[in-house]
Amino acid sequence: MAEKFATHANTSPSELYRKNENVLRGASSGSIHRKPAGSLSLQLHHRRSEHWVVVSGTARVTRGDDVFELSANQSTYIPVETRHRLENPGRAPLVMIEVQCGDYLGEDDIVRFDDKYGRAPA
Repeated sequence: MAEKFATHANTSPSELYRKNENVLRGASSGSIHRKPAGSLSLQLHHRRSEHWVVVSGTARVTRGDDVFELSANQSTYIPVETRHRLENPGRAPLVMIEVQCGDYLGEDDIVRFDDKYGRAPA
């Protein structure tokens, strides 16, 4: 399985995503690492859902109007077209596994609403 690191020009050092490509047609998996106080933008995808599994640390998840925390060995599902955000509210690094499922998994299917790294539209 090929591995690559997905990066963006405005990605902070607290954002690291290792992507495993070619898992299955219509699916991809990868790991997400966040330092304490690190977060993803508030975003949604038009063509893919996501499954998140916490490996270590604590995750604060925003999924639609719900905000909740997950710890190691807990998981959640993010449906297509659902606003979501991942944050690390803890003192330890957060490590998660993400599985993306859909007919299109490209990075241009990210619609950002709020992003502390300046990647959301003004």
